[in-house]
Amino acid sequence: MKKLESVEQFESFKQEGKYVFMFSADWCPDCRVIEPILPEVESKFSEYHFIYVDRDQFLDQCIQHDIFGIPSFLVFTDGTETGRFVSKDRKTQEEIEKFLQEATK
Repeated sequence: MKKLESVEQFESFKQEGKYVFMFSADWCPDCRVIEPILPEVESKFSEYHFIYVDRDQFLDQCIQHDIFGIPSFLVFTDGTETGRFVSKDRKTQEEIEKFLQEATK
């Protein structure tokens, strides 16, 4: 999963293409739990680019998009938010994939 490098990159990605933004942090235990399953999830939704957004580095984007818990996911297709899975709860692979199936229709 590619790491977000700048606010400008975030805005550019949101506007054109198919992106799944995963908001996370290195210190988040629930985020670490899902790391091993993410490559498989990415392969199942390969038409989307998956971007890791460090919550601490991009706090303004978290506030702007109402991301108050991690890990959380936002899906954008050509400038339109098509899905959000935002909570502080630990997420299972099945929950993430079910969310992505709905958000990427």
